[in-house]
Amino acid sequence: MTPIYYSDKKIPDELRGAIIALGNFDGFHRGHQVVAKTARDWAQKEKRPLIIATFDPHPVRYFRPDTPPFRITTLEQRAELFGQAGANAMLVFSFNDVLAKTKADNFIANLLVDHLGAYGVVTGEDFTFGQGAKGDIALLHGYGAMVGLSAKSVKPVGDDPQENNVISSSRIRKALQNGDPQSAMQLLSRPFTIRGEVIHGDKNGRLLGYPTANIEMNQYLRPKYGIYAVKGILSDGRILNGAANLGMRPSFDPPKELLEPYFFDFNEDLYGQSIDVELHHFLRGEARFDNLEDLKIQMALDCDTAKALLQ
Repeated sequence: MTPIYYSDKKIPDELRGAIIALGNFDGFHRGHQVVAKTARDWAQKEKRPLIIATFDPHPVRYFRPDTPPFRITTLEQRAELFGQAGANAMLVFSFNDVLAKTKADNFIANLLVDHLGAYGVVTGEDFTFGQGAKGDIALLHGYGAMVGLSAKSVKPVGDDPQENNVISSSRIRKALQNGDPQSAMQLLSRPFTIRGEVIHGDKNGRLLGYPTANIEMNQYLRPKYGIYAVKGILSDGRILNGAANLGMRPSFDPPKELLEPYFFDFNEDLYGQSIDVELHHFLRGEARFDNLEDLKIQMALDCDTAKALLQ
C-alpha cells in the first residue's frame, strides 16, 4: 500500500520538493484522476516525487458533525487508489480546530512550503482552502509564486459536454441514493465498493439456505436500500459473484442495518476477514414478507437475476 503520512508530522527528506495533488478526493472519481494525472506528469517531467493529499475527517464532517454518513471511500481505499495513480505517498491533512483556523496564506507558506517543502501543487479550479474557505487557485498562483510555490489547476471534467455535466462526488452520491450503481460506476471508473470486516449475525440467511457475510456500513454513504447484484473480493484476491441485501431487513426483528452479501457456490468461513463488496446492479427495493417461504422464493428469483446480470 502507498505510504501514508500526516501533515502534522515531519515527512521523509526524500519527499520534500514534491508535486502535491491537493483535494478532498472522496471517491477519487474520473475528475479527481485528471488532477492526479496532471500532477504525475508534472512530477515525472521535473523528476520529483508525487504526493496525493486528502483531508480527514472531511471538512463537512468537521463543520456539521451531525451530517449522515456520506463517504464514498475510506482512507485505506484512497491510499490504494492513489498508489495506482502513481503517487509515491499519500498525505493526510487532519481537519481539526488548528487547520480550520489556519489562514489561506499561512496554509501556503507555513504548511505547503516550509513544513512539507512542496515545489508545486495541482488542484481543481473550484478547490478552496484555509479559514473561511478564502483560499483559491488565484491565491495559489499569486501568493504561491511569492513564497516559492508553483501551482497548476485543472478544469472540471464532464461526462457529457452537451449537457455540461461535471463529474462530482455529489453526483455519485445522488446516483447511489437513487439506486443507480451503474451511473456511479461510470463516474468513478470502477464500482462503488464497501470494505468491511465480516461479523456474526443472527444466522437467518443460513437457516434459509443463503448464508451471508454480514458487514456494517460505518461511515459509508447509504445507497438506496434494497437487493443488489454484487461481486465480492476476498483478502486472497478471489472474486465471487453474489446477491446482497443492503438495509434494515424488514422481514426480521429487531431491524438492524447491514450489508448482507450471499456469494454463489461458496461455503467458506469468512468471519473476521476484511472483504470488498462491489455494487453492480440494483434489483429491487427492500420488502417485508409475511412468511419465510415467500421470502425464500423471492431470494431464489433475486439470485437468478443477479447471476444473469453478472455473467
